[in-house]
Amino acid sequence: MSLSPNPPDCTRCCVVGGGPAGMMLALLLARAGIPVTVLEKHGDFLRDFRGDTVHPSTLQILQELDLLEKFEQLPQRHERLLRGLIGGVEQPVVDFSGLRPFDYLALVPQWDFLNLLADAGRRYQTFDLRMRHKATGLIKEGGRVVGVRVESPEGNHDLRADLVVACDGRHSLMREAAGLHSKNYGAPMDVLWFRVPREAHDPQGTFGIADDGHLMILLNRNDYWQTAFVVPKGSDAALRAQPIDRLRDAVVRLAPFLSDRKDSIESWDAVSTLAVQVDRLACWHKPGLLLIGDAAHAMSPIGGVGINLAIQDAVAAANALAAPLREGRRIDESLLASLQRRRELPVRVVQRVQLAIQNRIISRALEADGGQPRIPWLLRLLLKFRVVRNRPARLFGYGLRQEHVRTPCMGQTGDGVAPGAHDHS
Repeated sequence: MSLSPNPPDCTRCCVVGGGPAGMMLALLLARAGIPVTVLEKHGDFLRDFRGDTVHPSTLQILQELDLLEKFEQLPQRHERLLRGLIGGVEQPVVDFSGLRPFDYLALVPQWDFLNLLADAGRRYQTFDLRMRHKATGLIKEGGRVVGVRVESPEGNHDLRADLVVACDGRHSLMREAAGLHSKNYGAPMDVLWFRVPREAHDPQGTFGIADDGHLMILLNRNDYWQTAFVVPKGSDAALRAQPIDRLRDAVVRLAPFLSDRKDSIESWDAVSTLAVQVDRLACWHKPGLLLIGDAAHAMSPIGGVGINLAIQDAVAAANALAAPLREGRRIDESLLASLQRRRELPVRVVQRVQLAIQNRIISRALEADGGQPRIPWLLRLLLKFRVVRNRPARLFGYGLRQEHVRTPCMGQTGDGVAPGAHDHS
């Protein structure tokens, strides 16, 4: 069935949010010849301290889309072994080596990754990326979502769609507008994010340090350390009321090799706070509306898996929705329910593992008794074997019910920005 040109106020699928889930879904649908409009409230993707860990499951999707070669041209670092320094004892913990087809995770600035997906989408005439366009509410008719209210530099207007997919993150406005509520499973910690310059003589790799009631993760970004300083839940305000030297001194106690660079943490303004939450919607859909990614299930930063689960959601959604959207069929809610059932199991399993790590390991590491944490002897023995270290790598790296691209490539391509591919920046 041929598709007529898409009117400016109407689309087959409206994707709210230009994060990893939204951009991947839009690319896949446009590639399948379906008119899709992405509403992204910001003018660009350039925001720091977002999920930058691209796992093997996502690398495989990029390979299936013939984007892996372009992805590998982005600035990045590959990590195969993640280590911990626990009470002064170094311990390998997560090992990707030996896994197939990809035996590493890639640390890539998320804005570069999103720009890659946006550029790939622009090849297709039905791809419509609208920057600085904020979806503020849902349009409902007869109990069904039929579009969204939009704020844009050109003014407010309505965008009607056969299906709205909310990919607008853990603070989703679309979720609130739909009256959907998530169950919060709690978290004992929040995370302070900041950068510290890295020198050539610093330790290699990415590793965590736990000692003296403190926990810190250092992600090697070649010329700087992307640093996650873990603090007890809700303690951010009290910490920020103290001089920045309090944080600097804590960092140096855990990583003495950073002592000559502690002043690079210039002030609290250079420190971003991630309020950690783990939650999940009981229902991810309503008639005419689907929620995926963080909008449906906020993940703990443990394992850096959030971006990758969101992309898996997007691939599964495209696989299920491409044919009915292309044929102009009404999207039945039973189809959305089946999609939720498919994706909910891997999310549940990963969240359960994250909660166990939070409650049994991280909460104990943050106890303020000043005691030195120890690795149980049995665990230390088991972690000597790569097959044991491979298990968390496989769970977080590839996941359960790994998704693959099943949508056909039917979209028409053009040179540069395709006709109809609005890119307001």
